[in-house]
Amino acid sequence: MSTFPLVTSPVRGYNVAAVDEFIARAQAGDSSLKSSDIRWVSFPINKGGYSVADVDAALERLEDTVADHERRELVNTLGVDGATAEARATAQDVLNRVARAPRKRFRSAPLFTYGYHREDVDKFADVIRAFYNDGGSLSRTDVRAVSFRPQLGGYDEAQVDFVLDELQRVMLAAK
Repeated sequence: MSTFPLVTSPVRGYNVAAVDEFIARAQAGDSSLKSSDIRWVSFPINKGGYSVADVDAALERLEDTVADHERRELVNTLGVDGATAEARATAQDVLNRVARAPRKRFRSAPLFTYGYHREDVDKFADVIRAFYNDGGSLSRTDVRAVSFRPQLGGYDEAQVDFVLDELQRVMLAAK
């Protein structure tokens, strides 16, 4: 029996063996598995395979569960005030980054290398800034699902991804 619904060929889905291996690791209680590991996991795509939407929904639930555990551990270690202070400091770091001038928010990708499209990232950074400053609408799903076009000399992908990961951590801590 399959863990998730299978798509029919020629539709592409997540590689069954790769998903099953990752899920088995999580179900075995692998203590090294972090919410960020779940957030950034990727699976090969092939004809047939598991339904992408169903696997992604399950991963979001798993990430929430692991993040809740991480949050409890942080509170046990730092206390409520310490955990809150850490989340606020991270939120301020994210806000400081997205409050920079457009086209200057992140470092550039290395010369002759593709990065994230500056205009796309800047547009999403404005959404993040509105979320922090004006109570704008932004969900964890919005952050998880965001994608940016490639651009030669665009923003450094690793730096943008790091800030998005930090934003996710703050949003999960505030949950």
